[in-house]
Amino acid sequence: MKNKKQSKAKFKISLPLVVILVALCIAELLYNFVFGSPSNFQGGDTANQPIPGNYFGIIYKGGVIVPILMTVMITMLTFVVERFIAIGKASGKSDVTSFVKQIQDLISVGKISEAREACETQKGSVANVIYSALGKYQEMEKSNDLAKDQKLMAIQKEIDEATALELPGLGENLVVISTISSVATLIGLLGTVLGMIRAFSALANAGSPDSVALSAGISEALVNTALGIGSAAVAIIAYNYYTTRIDTITYSIDEAGFSIIETYASKH
Repeated sequence: MKNKKQSKAKFKISLPLVVILVALCIAELLYNFVFGSPSNFQGGDTANQPIPGNYFGIIYKGGVIVPILMTVMITMLTFVVERFIAIGKASGKSDVTSFVKQIQDLISVGKISEAREACETQKGSVANVIYSALGKYQEMEKSNDLAKDQKLMAIQKEIDEATALELPGLGENLVVISTISSVATLIGLLGTVLGMIRAFSALANAGSPDSVALSAGISEALVNTALGIGSAAVAIIAYNYYTTRIDTITYSIDEAGFSIIETYASKH
């Protein structure tokens, strides 16, 4: 059992690295064979300017930072989708707030078995915690060996243990999204700086400036800026959205647990 747990932990730790490596491979393939296709450039040569209005060619001209930004974007989108599925599953089949209200109504009239059946139907983290707590609730009702305070403590302990098992998984991989929200902007800024260096180098030429090199440098700067800011914006929105949903789940668990404890205290 211990070895299985250790293997599972190692897999969880390495998952972001695996996603990043796969995303890097995909980004390189897209950059070189899709965005860098000769058909996107004048004369069928990547050394020339992109065909007017061809955004694939424009992105390709963003330079070596573009594949890195694409890797960041693909990684971010992967974990945004993964967290959407995971947190949606943790929320259960119906609205969490409505479910908690339903449970409160059932336990207030002593319908503990019906409340547990509702948990089995709802599923998700909130339902799992409440199901465990109600199981302990029924167990304490049948027990004659403990004082009331001890029974309340036993129910609270069951709630705390069930919560400790459910909540850590909700925030898993959110740190990746949070990191990308900051790093994407910095990588985009690096690409912008490199592009501006290229543009100013073209201006520094003796005689007339190299207009082709100048436009290429400015294009590189703007492409990297757009990709970096776009990735960071999506990551920030996703991170805030998911943390809000997790807070809602946490609050619902706390509210339901408080209701169970209060109901037991008032009826016994």
